[in-house]
Amino acid sequence: MTYPNITLPEMLERTAAKSPEATALIYQGASINYEQLLTHVNRVAVGLRALGVGKGDRVALMMPNCPQFVIAYFGVLRAGGIVTATSSMYTAREVAHQWNDAGAKVVIADRRLHSVVKAAAPQLNSVELVVLTGMRQYAPSQFQALAALLSRALPAGDTDGGHAVAPRAGRAKSPTLLTWNDLLCRPGQLPAEFPMPTDIACLQYTGGTTGTSKGAMLTHANFVINACQATNWLTGGTERKEVSVAALPLFHIYAMTCVMIAAVYAGGTVIILPRFELRAALNVIRRHQPTIYHGVPTMYVAFNNAPNVQRYGFHSLRVCMSGGAPLPVEVRQKFEALTGGKLVEGYGLTETSPVTHINPPGGSPKTGSIGLPIADTEARIMDLETGTREMPVGEIGEIAIRGPQVMKGYWKKPDETALVLRNGWLYTGDVAKKDEDGYFYIVDRKKDMIIAGGYNIYPREVEEVLFECPRIKEAAVIGVPDSYRGETVKAFVVLKEGQTPSQDTADEIIAFCRERMAAYKVPRLVVFRDSLPKSGVGKYLRRELRNL
Repeated sequence: MTYPNITLPEMLERTAAKSPEATALIYQGASINYEQLLTHVNRVAVGLRALGVGKGDRVALMMPNCPQFVIAYFGVLRAGGIVTATSSMYTAREVAHQWNDAGAKVVIADRRLHSVVKAAAPQLNSVELVVLTGMRQYAPSQFQALAALLSRALPAGDTDGGHAVAPRAGRAKSPTLLTWNDLLCRPGQLPAEFPMPTDIACLQYTGGTTGTSKGAMLTHANFVINACQATNWLTGGTERKEVSVAALPLFHIYAMTCVMIAAVYAGGTVIILPRFELRAALNVIRRHQPTIYHGVPTMYVAFNNAPNVQRYGFHSLRVCMSGGAPLPVEVRQKFEALTGGKLVEGYGLTETSPVTHINPPGGSPKTGSIGLPIADTEARIMDLETGTREMPVGEIGEIAIRGPQVMKGYWKKPDETALVLRNGWLYTGDVAKKDEDGYFYIVDRKKDMIIAGGYNIYPREVEEVLFECPRIKEAAVIGVPDSYRGETVKAFVVLKEGQTPSQDTADEIIAFCRERMAAYKVPRLVVFRDSLPKSGVGKYLRRELRNL
């Protein structure tokens, strides 16, 4: 493919110039077009420069899904800064770790999260300013008023123009507070220069589900190219104006690229949900008839168990994508049977911006496969011991990726960068295999592998069977210490409505598994729970299960 050599704010400018009246965002019944979006983004950039944010300064965003997240994200980049997106579910300890590691200068946070920011303040080393988003929602009248207020021309000029807030003694203890409107209405000038495509756009911190959270350095080029790769793969190179749903959190790399940035690239529309709630998601599908839905397996499990799901108009969805975690075959098959929609599995990592593989949307995907590498992306299966020998077709090994969407490295962690970036290849830590047609299959993460009695057990194998059990709604598997076998398999399950947790039920589940897999893979322990711990994007958190 040929990719535009531009930055993310230049991408937005191109789309706004081409389709100024096209709807960019829909949120709680209100909408904003691309011309309005660009105006708001430029005002954020002006405000940030006036407040002393310069090229390379890190700005943290901490909000649930809302228009302000999109506006702030592109505004930071237009000002020359670097975004570090922060989970709106983080505690004060977690945000302090991320913001200190990133060296964040400014935090833009939802007002309802101010208590978390305030609690973190004594631990912060670099944060000078906190901007609290003031409007609970963007009503149409507010859009019109702001558009009129901000419609004056923004002159290009001195990039240091404006009124910077001077650094304060003890700023880590008491950052200056501003409102969202203060930021948008602050006088100043729009920077004359854009960042370079090779500049870092985002320090995107890994979820920390398998180790210490690290900031992946992702460039403008990484994002622009990956949005192009994923969009062209899903559209077949046609210029479709997709309508997508942002039910996944925009602070996560999956929605950030595949929903938000991909929409801006193609001039599409994003319907924003503050968070995934089953009824709200179903109503959005029925009302707005989106053409594409990006989700994680737990969302599709919820759809599968929703009453009368067929009535909500899933026929408008040209394709549903699943990523973020392995998609159980049973979940895909049931979703397609219930809705008539098409559910396609893909694969990616924070370190790859994130997409590397997708099943072709046309035709039938291969059962259990994450698909083929997307354009200009190479993937190999390397031996688990040394990582130096490519494995033959059908053999299990670690998947390694090379492509233009691969990160520059981990922020201020050269040793950890060297462990995963070797000779131009990213070693993912995921165990996979490749078939004779070039399709890849993720078996599991190296660190999640269970070794029992000398046998390797991959949790996904066990979970696939558990999902087939008619009693089970959700399931996750871990290894626990066993004095005889070294480790043994422990399953945590959520039963479907109407099912009763009991020893007899546990015995039936174990018997169900015993009929479908080798004896050493069968769970010896079954724990019933009302829910399973998940990350912000719906991944099961095995580390938390290990602490239960």
